[in-house]
Amino acid sequence: MKRTKIVDALKSTEYGKEITVKGWVRTHRSSKAVDFIALNDGSTIKNIQVVVDPAAFDEETLKQITTGACIGVTGTLVESPAQGQASEVQGQKIEIYGLCGSDYPMQKKGQSFEAMRKNAHMRLRTNTFGAVMRIRHNMAMAIHTYFHEHGFFYFHTPLITASDCEGAGNMFQVTTKNLYDLKKDEQGKIIYDDDFFGEQTSLTVSGQLEGELGATALGAIYTFGPTFRAENSNTPRHLAEFWMVEPEVAFIDQEELMDLEEDFIKYCVRWALDNCKDDLEFLNKMIDKTLIERLEGVLKDSFVRLPYTEGINILQEAIKNGKKFEFPCNWGDDLASEHERYLVEEHFKKPVIMTDYPREFKSFYMKQNKEQGEGSIGYKGAVAPGPTMQGTDVLFPQIGEIIGGSVREESFEKLNAEVERRKMDTTHLWWYMDTRRWGSCPHAGFGLGFERLILFVTGMQNIRDVIPFPRTPKNAEF
Repeated sequence: MKRTKIVDALKSTEYGKEITVKGWVRTHRSSKAVDFIALNDGSTIKNIQVVVDPAAFDEETLKQITTGACIGVTGTLVESPAQGQASEVQGQKIEIYGLCGSDYPMQKKGQSFEAMRKNAHMRLRTNTFGAVMRIRHNMAMAIHTYFHEHGFFYFHTPLITASDCEGAGNMFQVTTKNLYDLKKDEQGKIIYDDDFFGEQTSLTVSGQLEGELGATALGAIYTFGPTFRAENSNTPRHLAEFWMVEPEVAFIDQEELMDLEEDFIKYCVRWALDNCKDDLEFLNKMIDKTLIERLEGVLKDSFVRLPYTEGINILQEAIKNGKKFEFPCNWGDDLASEHERYLVEEHFKKPVIMTDYPREFKSFYMKQNKEQGEGSIGYKGAVAPGPTMQGTDVLFPQIGEIIGGSVREESFEKLNAEVERRKMDTTHLWWYMDTRRWGSCPHAGFGLGFERLILFVTGMQNIRDVIPFPRTPKNAEF
């Protein structure tokens, strides 16, 4: 008989119909009169209850059906008398596909997320990780749907690159060379002439630079793929392999970019609330009791648009009033997550788009604001102490920065001047500079860390728990 997914069986009102459901046992309660088996196949957070008359089955067969076992049940769909479920199955035939012993690591008992990471090959079968992965799927669908509906083209950028997106992070090298017998020149530098690509290459940290090329040909593109950073960071916010969403758009300015960022992320949150109700309710109950309220709060108001200079003023005023931060926050400092979260969670109590950052800690490709006096225009006409760039970073509660964006410098002369000021080696960026020589246009874009979006939408606290198989320092198992 054709299998019925549990999500469909729970919705069905065709009582009296014979169906077959298959899945993994969550619980099995036995008594002399009746057995209850909670079965889940991953299609929904909810289990379907299978009711079995033990007299109709071999006793040893029923004893083997423990938590984690994989079975198929054929029986009659009936209206359930139990509270909280509409349907259940009166089991008449059970087929066992895979048994689980007492050493099954995902037994029905409380265990830490850290312990479950050691069993990442099994943790996906738990309620929590099933919910997270279904939401992850839905967020991917929301992203593709949003950009498709808004006229963007899905653009594939390379995973192997000879450029480093200038300072975006340490990189994993890609080579076919024999690491035990490396050719070196007189200065001791490795010679790559005999390597596969004939030059030093690495896994990409970002598809942005290539994405800009797509935008200057197709008008509006987005990338959505894995990126890699070889940073020895063991924080709850960092991965060595993660996914990025990076739209690039021709002919938009800073205000239009902020409009896009806000509209896009609200669309994703709204999609989650509309399409992941059961999973969100479960996570709201088990992980974060303010989750749904926080998601709904994102949709209520417009995001605050806050120049960096004014943000620094707010933070320094907070310090005067007794607020303590671990890291300094003077003008010119790159804000830490604690500063970003203070602005979002305590001061404004809503998402913030921070703009117009100091030039010194932003990337070379960002467009510089027009100068006024000794600095550039800051908040409400105030003059910033130094040059600022047209950055547009979105800061979210509990996360900090979730989007990093900017207007890109379209002038070859200005971009080249910045490259020379920073004494950058542009050997591998000649093609990027060429985009400013021939038919350059105003354009802008942003990068969204996909796992950070999933962190926010699920209420999970560690980024290693929102990706199926996390890659972190000293951890590449599974």
